[in-house]
Amino acid sequence: MFKKDKYQVIRKAVSKEVCALAYSYLQLSANADEYMLKKNITHTANPLIGNFMDRQVPNSYSKYGDRLMETLLIKTIPVMQQKTGLRLIPTYAYTRLYRKGNILWRHKDRPSCEISTTLCLGGDLWPIFIDPTGEDNIMPAGDSQFGARGEEVRIKPGAPHGNKVILKPGDMIIYSGCELEHWREPFEGNLCGQVFLHYNHANGPFAKTNLYDKRSILGIPK
Repeated sequence: MFKKDKYQVIRKAVSKEVCALAYSYLQLSANADEYMLKKNITHTANPLIGNFMDRQVPNSYSKYGDRLMETLLIKTIPVMQQKTGLRLIPTYAYTRLYRKGNILWRHKDRPSCEISTTLCLGGDLWPIFIDPTGEDNIMPAGDSQFGARGEEVRIKPGAPHGNKVILKPGDMIIYSGCELEHWREPFEGNLCGQVFLHYNHANGPFAKTNLYDKRSILGIPK
């Protein structure tokens, strides 16, 4: 299915127990990091802690390269390779704890996200939309693309509405992030924990330069 459609939903890809642990960890991390930021216990630009300054989804808690999440990045390689039929190399993990009102604007990803998955860890359900046509429906604004800093995107008239996918804890959707536009409508729940696990095709154009998203090892800042 992935080779044909460039995306595929995998139910129960990760056990509920592992997801529950990761979701609780994510909530604790958000609370602890928010406390430290407010109390100036650590510098706001410290890359070893998460933050609330994500440009794509402002006001969500996010963290790049979290060590637990990058453990999941490695552990899910077998199922990713089985479902895609590709040999993959890991690039990075990026996790968010979404809050009520957050929006993930329609977009395509950068090269390190050539083959990606969104894994639901827990919280309130929040659908993701995938446009399987591969078309470019985002209208440019000057020299920058809308949505890069969390602002509303302008969509071309007649753009496909996309396929709606609802993921429960342990479910994930694999997709070609650089080819298919994907997004989420305004979040009506309270909290939703998701982790993005990103890979490159081992025989693709980015493999030689993008291992670990150009880091020396996993688990360290960009």
